[in-house]
Formats: sequence, C-alpha cells, structure tokens
Amino acid sequence: MAGLQRDPLVLIVEDDLSTRLLYRDHLSHCGFRTVDAHNGLQALEKARELRPDAVVTDLAVPGIDGFEFCRALHEHDDTRAIPIIAVTGRPEYLDEPDRFKQAGIAHVLTKPCDPDLIAHELRRLLNGTHDSNDSNDPNDPNDPNDPNDPNDPNGLRSSQP
Repeated sequence: MAGLQRDPLVLIVEDDLSTRLLYRDHLSHCGFRTVDAHNGLQALEKARELRPDAVVTDLAVPGIDGFEFCRALHEHDDTRAIPIIAVTGRPEYLDEPDRFKQAGIAHVLTKPCDPDLIAHELRRLLNGTHDSNDSNDPNDPNDPNDPNDPNDPNGLRSSQP
C-alpha cells in the first residue's frame, strides 16, 4: 500500500547468543524490525539478500571478522550506503579510528553496551542526523559523548556512563 512506512530493518551481527537476543528483543520493542547473524559470513549473505536499513555488528565474530564484514559491505554498490554501528569489547580497537573509517563504520560503541544507546544511535543514523565524520552533536543533551574529549578526537566512539 502506498504511503505506509515500514519499521527500519536492522541486521544484528553477534556471536554471543544472549547478547544477540538482548539486542534483538530490545530493538524490536523500540520499533525496529530485526534479523540476526552469528558470524561474518552469514551476516554478509543476509545483508546482500535483505539490504537492511542499518547494521549493528560486533567486531570479534567468527568466519570473517567484523572489520572484514564491514569492508565487504562498504565495497559493494548495493550495500555501501547501509549505516554501520560497531560494538566492541576490545578497547584497543578504539585507538585505530582510521581502521573504522576505512571499513565504512559510522559509529563505535563499547561493551558492555546498553541497548537503549544502540537504539538511540540507530535513530540518529537513520534520521540523517549523524555524520560519520562528526558523530557527536554538541547540542544534543542526550548524547553520552563529549565532543571535546581529547581522548576521542575523531568522534567515533561512545562508552557507558
């Protein structure tokens, strides 16, 4: 039917079942449709087949890791524009902002990650209010990031309060 808007489809890539279910259930409750994958190869297949509106991916997944998965999406014409949020429990990755940008990752969140923060960032990305080169909005009172944080000069990461 013309004029009906569908809820955004989010591909969740996470190898830990309990975390995957937590994200899936919470995002569904927040009005997103979800599909999930437990490894990078399965995620790539689903992304190419379903063309989700956004991706939330762990970076340490089996098959192909999250960086390779994101690069593969970013390099393919049909999936290049899909915004990607990376979630990682490996803080050492945060010191490599160029690696995120080369992989086409728009925003990085650290684990443990509150599902409300994921939903918030997805809304920002999908509403076009998120710029991958400046992921922090200094006028957003709900933004958990400090745009002047000297430890995050590239504005790519968020952490828990």
